[in-house]
Amino acid sequence: MDTKRSDLLQGTLDMLVLKIVALGPIHGYAIAQRITQISREVLQVQQGSLYPALHRLEKRGLLSAEWREVGGREAKFYSLTRAGRKQLDAEQVNWERLAGAVAMIMRTAE
Repeated sequence: MDTKRSDLLQGTLDMLVLKIVALGPIHGYAIAQRITQISREVLQVQQGSLYPALHRLEKRGLLSAEWREVGGREAKFYSLTRAGRKQLDAEQVNWERLAGAVAMIMRTAE
């Protein structure tokens, strides 16, 4: 199966990261895997984009993080904060409004 991969804008990546972390504490590599899996490989998140996004979200107080051992190695696990939940809810409403508007324009007959 030939799939096209899409690049993510920073704001969209932040929203997707918040959504994945909202499912439960998770480390960075698993966040990228989950986004790829759920999107059926349409979305691929590169480490060079993911880790700056995680640091940015943590610095803004939207994620909290703690180190845990996984398979004999330390990994930083991220959790959604109360502020992160509020931000995710707001971004989801805005995304649905924006996607609906784009869909209406794309359905316009030529």
